[in-house]
Amino acid sequence: MQDTDRLAIETIQLNKQAIIFLPSRASAEKTAEDIAKLTSFSLPELEHEILRALSIPTKQCRRLSHCIKKGIAFHHSGLTNSQKELIEESFKIGKIKIICATPTLAAGLSLPVFRVIIKSLKRYNERWGMDWIPVLEYLQMAGRAGRPEYEQFGESIVITSSQAEKEEIYEKYICGVPEEIYSKLAAEPILRTHLLSLISSGIIQDHYTLRNFFAQTFWAKQFNDFTKLEQITNKVLNQLNEWEFITIENSKVNNINQSSDHKNISNKNSNKNNVNHPTSEFISAANLNRSEQKPNEKTTQNNPEKKIRATLLGKRISELYLDPLTAKHLLDSLSNFNQTKNNFSLLQMISHTLEIRPLLSLKKKDENTIQEELNKRYNYLLEKEPSVFDLEYGEFMNSIKTALFFEEWIDEKDEDYLLEKYDIRPGEIRVKMETADWLLYGSEELANIQNNREAVKEIKKLRLRLEYGVKEELLTLLKLKGIGRIRARKLYSHNLKDIGDIKNIDITSLGQILGKAVAEDIKKQVGEEIKEIPKGTRKGQLSMEKFGG
Repeated sequence: MQDTDRLAIETIQLNKQAIIFLPSRASAEKTAEDIAKLTSFSLPELEHEILRALSIPTKQCRRLSHCIKKGIAFHHSGLTNSQKELIEESFKIGKIKIICATPTLAAGLSLPVFRVIIKSLKRYNERWGMDWIPVLEYLQMAGRAGRPEYEQFGESIVITSSQAEKEEIYEKYICGVPEEIYSKLAAEPILRTHLLSLISSGIIQDHYTLRNFFAQTFWAKQFNDFTKLEQITNKVLNQLNEWEFITIENSKVNNINQSSDHKNISNKNSNKNNVNHPTSEFISAANLNRSEQKPNEKTTQNNPEKKIRATLLGKRISELYLDPLTAKHLLDSLSNFNQTKNNFSLLQMISHTLEIRPLLSLKKKDENTIQEELNKRYNYLLEKEPSVFDLEYGEFMNSIKTALFFEEWIDEKDEDYLLEKYDIRPGEIRVKMETADWLLYGSEELANIQNNREAVKEIKKLRLRLEYGVKEELLTLLKLKGIGRIRARKLYSHNLKDIGDIKNIDITSLGQILGKAVAEDIKKQVGEEIKEIPKGTRKGQLSMEKFGG
């Protein structure tokens, strides 16, 4: 018996509960299975609930159900929300004793955990390979144990492979100091989105209000380098202006770093913990309208600020919560959309955005297959394929694989098939679908602005197909309540292709396909009243009348 399994069983014997943190989804599932073999619990009701989470249980569902029946569960991003909620609630009431989880469970939840068992404090890093996790991450995991509302104290146990590793972990984590928290404001994707939002809402109206707002931020106070933030802001303003998401007087952005009152904004030689600001007092965002402040006299008289306004397009992009760079990519791609393009065109377009990440990663064994599929669909691309030597080429190929996954989903491939081929689990599928729907909705709105009716029509259909995972031929049947991809396919395979066919089939035949209760409900939806035949007729016989007939 491994140390992890032994500690888990010991926890159960103490009539306590534990979370075991593992570095990957596969190891979480394997550890849960190993521990489940050692317990004598029997929870068939939980087993059945897990299997009902999806219309057709997947291999992962069956694997989880076998574990949960024995009072053990695994928890990671590949589970559906309903499965996660069931596990968390069952753990709270004491039915589930051990959860084997990835670090996604390390924050945000308060559970009755007596013991946290951490199998490894190393994670794979793309730059360095296996590397130690931050002290903050360790503290988050350890902090799940001994929550005041459940336990008087808790235990955090780290499994080590040697005495030397034990001493290193003790020095690094038990005696270690948590890392500093740094502002991410200067990261361009974040700054782009916030800056356009601030301009669209009228909080920022010119360079003066821009400087006043950002001078009060955590970034400016922490780094004492407002000059750098101004340089990045200037670059982003130029981008937004070039993309026609904002307008600036005279169509050019002033060089902020050369404005006459610049020395009043930033002073490189000032104390690190005391940033010079245009105003000494903090000003709330709501009061940053320039007319409500005392402007710098020199700026007003000798260098009047140029007005910054969001265009109608910029305002809509801000309302859609899109990164302006993503919006530019969507607009450029949609301008190339015409009748020769297809669903793959739109799927690859949204797959090559920051919002859809993490993309499905291209593995060595996939390279030839994905390249062949790209060659077949090359004419459907809405963007130019980058050079093989371009740094972006890897992400581009990942976007092709992700688009192919979406394409197979709307071709009615099931979750087990997608897990086997793309290594993507049901919970991840749902997250990807939600993000894809948001991006397609944004694309639809942008296509409307472009007056691209062909694209709007295709996007509307694609959104519906993605929601249900069906081919286009089933869309009409999906208008009926209670009809999803499986029932729609059953109806279609029995030559029931539209509402007219549903009206024409008798209730008995429809009941044989969908079941009596569903058949009756469907008949009512198409305007037919179902009445039981009076006593004396054959049992179960039904009659139908048109409403008002």
